[in-house]
Amino acid sequence: MNHEMNHEMNKEAIRDFFDKCAPGWDADMIRNEEVIAKILDNAGIKPGIRVLDVACGTGVLFPDYLSRDVAGVTAVDISPEMVRIAKENCDDPKVEIICADIEEYDGVDECTGTGEEGGGFDVCMVYNAFPHFPDPEELIKTLAAKVKPGGRLSIAHSMSRAKLEEHHKGCAAHVSLSLPEADELARMMEDYFDVDCVISDDVMYQVAGTRR
Repeated sequence: MNHEMNHEMNKEAIRDFFDKCAPGWDADMIRNEEVIAKILDNAGIKPGIRVLDVACGTGVLFPDYLSRDVAGVTAVDISPEMVRIAKENCDDPKVEIICADIEEYDGVDECTGTGEEGGGFDVCMVYNAFPHFPDPEELIKTLAAKVKPGGRLSIAHSMSRAKLEEHHKGCAAHVSLSLPEADELARMMEDYFDVDCVISDDVMYQVAGTRR
């Protein structure tokens, strides 16, 4: 599979697509609590940690992080509309919600000009978002620099790879790459992470590992 940059899938198109989707996003959301709990367990979401939530959308996982008593969440999304709704959904001071492209994010919110450098996270979560990044290997390299040694990166979907591929065939085709096989994603991560979780079954997909 060719994972080179998809030039037709540019950041502006992705931003516009998710801005348009944002108003109905939460209404269309279906949560499988058992699968989400397993994803969070495998990612290492536990009390006292700092989480980087990449492509956080409207903040679907914020209540889960808070219920597990994390120390703080920095949530980043490229879509101003997703960020606006996320902020409406959550006003907990533990959660900082940033409008930015994670691959260019240096701690400053593109929309407000505020924020501070947030390196050295305990866990980086990419939940239901990985196919919407044009260069998967570059994304992993970027995220590896934001995870402290001993910290974890989790890339997960709360549906099967086959269902996700079917889901993205329609109106999202121009803003989605094919999700790699889990073993292939594990190989992409191995330069930086000791991968210990590789799951791809009929209900979920997750690859996670610990930063060396």
